[in-house]
Amino acid sequence: MWMQDKAYRRLFWKIVATTLSFSLVPLLALGFSMYREFRVSYTAKIMESLRTLTENRSHAIDLFLDERISQLNTIAYTHTFENLTDEAYLNSVFTLMQSRSRSFVDIGIIDRNGIHAAYVGPYELKGLDYSNESWFQEVLLRGVYVSDVFTGFRRFPHFIIAIARRQENRIWILRATIDTEIFDGMVKAAQVGQRGDAFVVNKDGILQTPPRFGEKLLSMANYPISSRFAGTRLEEKELGGEMALFAAAWLRNKDWLLVVKEDPREELLPLAHARLLVVGLGVGGVLLIVVGTVFVARVMIGQLIKSEREKAYLDATLMQSTKMAALGKLAAGIAHEVNNPLAVIKEKVGWIRDLLSEEEIQGSENYGEFEDAVRKIDYHVDRAKKVTHRLLGFARRMEPVLEKVDVNRVLDETIDFLRNEAHYRSITIQTEFCRDLPQTMSDSSQLQQVFLNILNNAIDAVGKDGLISVTTQYRPSDREIAIIIQDNGPGIPNEMLTRIFDPFFTTKEMGSGTGLGLSISYSIIEKLGGRILVASEVGQGTAFTIYLPIKDGPPI
Repeated sequence: MWMQDKAYRRLFWKIVATTLSFSLVPLLALGFSMYREFRVSYTAKIMESLRTLTENRSHAIDLFLDERISQLNTIAYTHTFENLTDEAYLNSVFTLMQSRSRSFVDIGIIDRNGIHAAYVGPYELKGLDYSNESWFQEVLLRGVYVSDVFTGFRRFPHFIIAIARRQENRIWILRATIDTEIFDGMVKAAQVGQRGDAFVVNKDGILQTPPRFGEKLLSMANYPISSRFAGTRLEEKELGGEMALFAAAWLRNKDWLLVVKEDPREELLPLAHARLLVVGLGVGGVLLIVVGTVFVARVMIGQLIKSEREKAYLDATLMQSTKMAALGKLAAGIAHEVNNPLAVIKEKVGWIRDLLSEEEIQGSENYGEFEDAVRKIDYHVDRAKKVTHRLLGFARRMEPVLEKVDVNRVLDETIDFLRNEAHYRSITIQTEFCRDLPQTMSDSSQLQQVFLNILNNAIDAVGKDGLISVTTQYRPSDREIAIIIQDNGPGIPNEMLTRIFDPFFTTKEMGSGTGLGLSISYSIIEKLGGRILVASEVGQGTAFTIYLPIKDGPPI
């Protein structure tokens, strides 16, 4: 009846047009914004998941190589050349290695001339001459060497880890072959979905593990290799006519690049479903709004008395739309995750060795000291890497490697490493070692890390022109060894002593320390079954006392 009135009819269509404009535009804008934010967030989540997968896998591979290097280092530096060239003895050592981890295929001892003096494994390699092999020269140069995958005398792809040991005036090499099936399995664990892939290439782009699709092992990878970079690189690119998501991370122990590939069609399938859902909801929403607008307009025209109620309804609808928009922005902000990639520290020892190889430097009367210093730097850098991975593996409850340990010898080696720094600062390090100190079953590498942390702190605390004393005592009644490291620095206030072993707590100036050294040391000593105490007096100095239980028995 009111439709016959032009005024009401005009008002009706104005209300319909205005309501549809103010309803559909925000709805479409909101739907588009939410879908866009969801797409951005979901894509970021996929890329972040790919980054995390790649980082975790690269850390696992680095940890695998660290543990193998550590195991071989332990064997090389706890046995003599004469012991290991006895193949019966070497076979027992290899059997013990295999009982811990079956990641080694064989083991061999190679003299300085490159002759395979002793060998345990499935091949006939004893007596072979490796002097012309590139890896032989590399291990003599570097001390610790992980090779690229090669065929060698076996005529079968493999890679080796070799440790050069200087024993008095003799240099020899402990060489072991890694089981490529185990290593390949670690890499393949990063393959996701039906089209996902994961492989390792060297710096020249040669495949070190077989990819799931395409090229073969030791062929050129269909992936562009760039110069070494820090962290994990994410990118979407087209290779072989197909778009794919790639994550790449350089390994820390070797110039190998781990590449993880994922098919975006598989990963973004939920996003396509979300797009269909948004379109369906949008169409349904538009139809609902049209019907509702006509109904509301009819009610408004037919019942002017209810106009205020209809206005309140529209205000509530607008407020709800505003809340939904704010909620969408908040959800989008929370969805963005922050990742701090690990910075990779490049070693410079190789460059120094290259300088030492020049004839002018070789003629120096201090050349031997230079070479010894470089070797020690290289050794302790490897130790630092291992300790860093132990720190990273605390949550995984990594257990220490037990061996017969002479605490006095470990302290001597640690002090010798810091002696130049102490001499430069005019700091005297006095030692008073118990001569009949018994050996104990412990982890020499972790103990050295503890001693290094505490002695470094003592040197930093003293500053210059001071005294540090290191004392060892045997306490037969308690079946334990006591190590006291005392300095005459400024001391630590009492209110700080209760927090001295807390993670990230430090008394040093901002930027001078991480606050992790003593926390790590405390954890190490606790895992080894000992305890560590600290006593300090302001103006008098600080003393750390470490108690280690005396444990007997063969190494585990």
